[in-house]
Amino acid sequence: MKILLPVDGSKSSLNAAKYVGKLAKDLRSKCTVTLVSIHDDIGLGHVKQFVATSVIDDYLREVSEKELKPAQKALDVAGVKHSMVIKRGNVANEIIALANKEKFDLIVMGSKGRSGIVDALMGSVAQKVANAAKQPVLLIK
Repeated sequence: MKILLPVDGSKSSLNAAKYVGKLAKDLRSKCTVTLVSIHDDIGLGHVKQFVATSVIDDYLREVSEKELKPAQKALDVAGVKHSMVIKRGNVANEIIALANKEKFDLIVMGSKGRSGIVDALMGSVAQKVANAAKQPVLLIK
């Protein structure tokens, strides 16, 4: 079973990683887990005219690596092998595109992410993924 685990550093995201660790053990079959961290850089548009692209790339990579660490640790503790992907773009669209391209069997993600008030106005990433994904989506509180 191929499991895609989007993480954003939130508590809900870490709970999803812990759940995947338990699920992989319980299935007793070979599971491959891919952690993905995605940042939408659209809000950095005004900064791009003053800061080099490489600086922005380095910053987003550092933020992603920091967000991935707790999920990596949770999977390591559970003894689950995993890989990582760091992407930029519309978060929900990138999750769906990766899930389809790599033919994942299941997407497991936190139900509440890091964005807060924006979700109330525009809809959450989890909701968008759950509505648009072809594969099953498991949302973890």
